[in-house]
Amino acid sequence: MSELIYVGVDLGGTTIKVGICNAEGSLLHTYEGPTGTADGAEAVIDNIEKYVRQIVEDSPYSWDQLAGVGAGLAGFTNIREGIIILAPNIGFRDVPIRSILEGRLNKPVKIDNDANVAALGEAWSGAGRGIENCVCYTLGTGVGGGIIINGKVYQGFAGLAGELGHISVVPDLEAIQCGCGNMGCLETVSSATGIIRMANDAVARGDRTSLSTVERIAAKEVFDAAKAGDEAALRIVNRAAFYLGKSMASVAAVLNPEVFIVGGGVSKAGDILFDEVRRVFAKLAPAPLQTGVTIVPAALGNDAGIIGAAGLLLRS
Repeated sequence: MSELIYVGVDLGGTTIKVGICNAEGSLLHTYEGPTGTADGAEAVIDNIEKYVRQIVEDSPYSWDQLAGVGAGLAGFTNIREGIIILAPNIGFRDVPIRSILEGRLNKPVKIDNDANVAALGEAWSGAGRGIENCVCYTLGTGVGGGIIINGKVYQGFAGLAGELGHISVVPDLEAIQCGCGNMGCLETVSSATGIIRMANDAVARGDRTSLSTVERIAAKEVFDAAKAGDEAALRIVNRAAFYLGKSMASVAAVLNPEVFIVGGGVSKAGDILFDEVRRVFAKLAPAPLQTGVTIVPAALGNDAGIIGAAGLLLRS
């Protein structure tokens, strides 16, 4: 067995997920263990090394076949230097993780943020498989994003490209302040947090809605209420979809991707979200920028980060 393999590491605050991929982006084996943040940064790095070695040892492949390791994480990273500047969920600050892991594993190592690696995973072997130019939105607590150009992650000069959640799309009179400090960001209306905020505002205003009987509103309940015909919930969903579609029209004018891929928990709402996003995009994007362009749900679920991290060795 002489084929090369690529290990991806999805570094989370609670667990570290690792996986082996082949050169086509197929996920061959996975392993998961605790992150160990309570024991400090050194212990977390020890665990990464241990899990990478463990998954290769437990597989039919040899260490010599390992071409390298890629890692994705939530936090601020200096991608080119391989330094985690700040990752509060794992207790890292100014950690030169690439050089540390390369020294321990004696293999090439690449890092990137979690949104970029999820986008790369979808482009490599998910909803964007075989497509060279795509943009991926991740709709969760916030709105993340990743840009794939000519099959590779586009990072921008400072490694900050793809911050789609911080595109300013909401008019001033309707805008609220985003966590980033600016007003009217996409994240304030199209994330789960934004949807929940709008639902709570509707209840506080006294709008007639079934959501008023819910003790603690979650985004899923807003979508379920909208699907059941609740007019207030439907307005909220349509508002979230409108600004998502509006942002895509702007991105299309700059990047002209072939596919917009939408992942994250909010994307599981299905047609009630996607139909409106597609309608708004068709209305706001100039016709030539719509030709051949599709808007689709992500396909890989929680595996996108592992696969994309492995893909950093080939596509970054």
